Amino acid sequence: MNLTDKCAVVTGSSSGIGRAVCELLLKADYKVLGIARDHSKFTPNDTNYFPFEVDLKNQNETTNVAKALLKAHPEANILISNAGEGRFNPIENFSTSQIKDFLDLNLISHILLSQIFVRHLKARSGGNIIFLGSEAGLTGKRKATLYSTAKFGLRGFSQALSDEVRASNIRVSLINPGLVRTPFFNGLGFRPGDEKTHAIEAEDVAEVIMTVLSSRSQTILDEINMSPAKNVIKFDS
Repeated sequence: MNLTDKCAVVTGSSSGIGRAVCELLLKADYKVLGIARDHSKFTPNDTNYFPFEVDLKNQNETTNVAKALLKAHPEANILISNAGEGRFNPIENFSTSQIKDFLDLNLISHILLSQIFVRHLKARSGGNIIFLGSEAGLTGKRKATLYSTAKFGLRGFSQALSDEVRASNIRVSLINPGLVRTPFFNGLGFRPGDEKTHAIEAEDVAEVIMTVLSSRSQTILDEINMSPAKNVIKFDS
């Protein structure tokens, strides 16, 4: 892409992969518009970082803030749609409201932000949309019914959107990491093993995103799968 205008919107910017992405973008002199529920965990001392507090489970709040953000920063030409959370239980253990909240965050928010961003990028004559998927969007596993539903849905949406907007010079990419060593696993009862080979680091994913952004505008990296050298899960005692 042409990096003359380097302004990225990053969801889930306060921790994990989102934070690692923001740090690399800022290091590369991008303007970063960070979307998160709580910015107290990441407050970079950088004049190129602009925090926006949003609860992405709230559809009206998501769309209203996204529109206001793009109005205030019309130069934005990159969306890195990363926000999400994990819940892993048998499907019968979820309430109706829990299912709705989970899908609103892990799938619907990505769709709503993309819809608003596509309109914006078409008026700008192009840009990039990058989704953070998961290996759970490639193969369904027990107790991951909701998580896999969201990630399979996001994968299908990404593929269809890419075909729909590429003629408008909008590149859509999906990155599917395996186990990533981040706070994502806090409270889930399991996490990657302790060895370096047991997990991807958040910085590894961020580096891949930077590679996507720096590739020639005529090249579309549709989907990238990432795995640790060894898939080892450690359960909390």
